[in-house]
Amino acid sequence: MGEPILQVHGVSKFFGGLTALDDVDFEVSCGEVVALLGDNGAGKSTLIKCISGVYRPERGQIIFDGHVITGHTPMEIRGLGIETIYQDLALAENLDVGANVFLGKEKKRRWLGLFPITDDEFMRRESEQALDKLDIHIPSLRQKLVNLSGGQRQAVAIARAIYWNAKLIIMDEPTAALGVPEQRKVLDLIRTLRQQQIPVILISHTMQDVMDVADRMVVMRRGRVVANVPRREATVDLLVKYIIGAEEMA
Repeated sequence: MGEPILQVHGVSKFFGGLTALDDVDFEVSCGEVVALLGDNGAGKSTLIKCISGVYRPERGQIIFDGHVITGHTPMEIRGLGIETIYQDLALAENLDVGANVFLGKEKKRRWLGLFPITDDEFMRRESEQALDKLDIHIPSLRQKLVNLSGGQRQAVAIARAIYWNAKLIIMDEPTAALGVPEQRKVLDLIRTLRQQQIPVILISHTMQDVMDVADRMVVMRRGRVVANVPRREATVDLLVKYIIGAEEMA
């Protein structure tokens, strides 16, 4: 896969007397889909929040695209190209597709050469191009997000990340609460990102999704990495054993 774009070295995170992460090593290369697995409380979310800047680790170092990002703010980390798409998607349901892709970075133009107004047409055109890159077609970009399906909303969240030059996308349970056809669309989006050499960290409890799209599976348990399994060696049975502690890493 080449040189890793993300490297996590010996990261530990404590909350009072609780060890949430214990000397974690983790890496992702360009064009790689890495599934991050583990039971609730295993440390997955804490690791992701350290990578995305929500938490600052007490020990260890995080390097992304040649930059040490340990302790950077979420805004600084997003500026470097790490986008995290949480389950709630952080989209504005009362706005249309273009307004969501440009949320917080709205494009303005001057009406009558004087008054600044939002350039809705520009934002829709640019959003359409971003969606085209993902091979996603939404009949009308004027629709408010509340009228779109779950899979279409995921596509808008991913298109926003792509438009703002994401170099790594973290997806937290992207197929949760979706029907089977919508799940397939989201998995196709992940494959498209891989083809475009944009790496994905996929957090999922759905083993079939993981087996379908991941190149590598990293299993966490009690704040530690307990397995790092390439797809060719992975079975659902083996991964479950690591997750519940019935199998130990050699």
